[in-house]
Amino acid sequence: MNSPEVKELPPQGDAADGVSAEERAAETADAVEAAQPPSGAAGEASAGDGAAGEAGTTRYRVKIVHSSATEVYQADRALGLARGDFVIVPTRYGAELGRVQGQVAGRAGGEEMAAIERKASREEVERCHACAQREANAFQVCRNKIAEHGLDMKLVSAHYLVGEAKILFYFTAEARVDFRELVKDLVGIFKMRIELRQIGVRDEARVVGGVGVCGRTYCCHGITDKLKAVSIKMAKEQNLTLNSMKISGPCGRLLCCLAYEYDTYRECRRGLPSEGARLRAGGQTLKVLDVNIFTRTLKLAGEDGKTVTLGFDAVGYDAQAGQWQVREGS
Repeated sequence: MNSPEVKELPPQGDAADGVSAEERAAETADAVEAAQPPSGAAGEASAGDGAAGEAGTTRYRVKIVHSSATEVYQADRALGLARGDFVIVPTRYGAELGRVQGQVAGRAGGEEMAAIERKASREEVERCHACAQREANAFQVCRNKIAEHGLDMKLVSAHYLVGEAKILFYFTAEARVDFRELVKDLVGIFKMRIELRQIGVRDEARVVGGVGVCGRTYCCHGITDKLKAVSIKMAKEQNLTLNSMKISGPCGRLLCCLAYEYDTYRECRRGLPSEGARLRAGGQTLKVLDVNIFTRTLKLAGEDGKTVTLGFDAVGYDAQAGQWQVREGS
């Protein structure tokens, strides 16, 4: 009988802003990756063009089928990979089935990059999909054992690794959990290596998947888990309600999509007064109630409480007076 493998790791992806430091680092690295043909010794490379890595290799973004995590791998061009191809890739847990999302463009850093092992055969793909029932059974067995041991943890999923006698269980918990006895029981039942991995609530949404309030698949599950940090400032900038129930996802964190149009809103608001700013119009003072970038208008309120709507081109900033003003004739 194999000896149990006990691993207790800290939650991932539960930083204050909902994105782990590891994810930020990966996002930054991915944004600057690019082609690098060799300049002599094996493993050395100089800057190149397109998505090429070392000579004869190309870099691809691959989505792990089970966890929906996305990573960048390099592969020999001779493999002839295309978007949608199934491949076998190395991960921190072992070999996994992944699906090619496309090539990665940009300039690469000097970090080492794992390589795609090979294209997955039809038998491997079918075998992985056929594991669904076995994984469902393993999930139920583990959940029953968790209840039997009275452990304060929530099981998220069970997964059989490709070509390896190992089951990976994802779970969430509010605090550290001593699951050593649980692992011993699971090893005795399944007669293979067992690994329990504690993840955060964002990672749970990514692994399990689902449909958001927009009617589409969760961004972290259907697009990529390398998403930008999200803050309440993004909701304010887009004039969205600050009701946490309306701008939070099923994971309880701020919606990932708040970051999608944030830069556009900031650009459109550049050179305009913000809500609450005061403008001079002749002899009276007006207060900005609303800035609408779609109609390109400002809603203003006078000292008497009456409101007026003006176009963006009707106001300007007087640097000498140090204040916003309504242009004459507006």
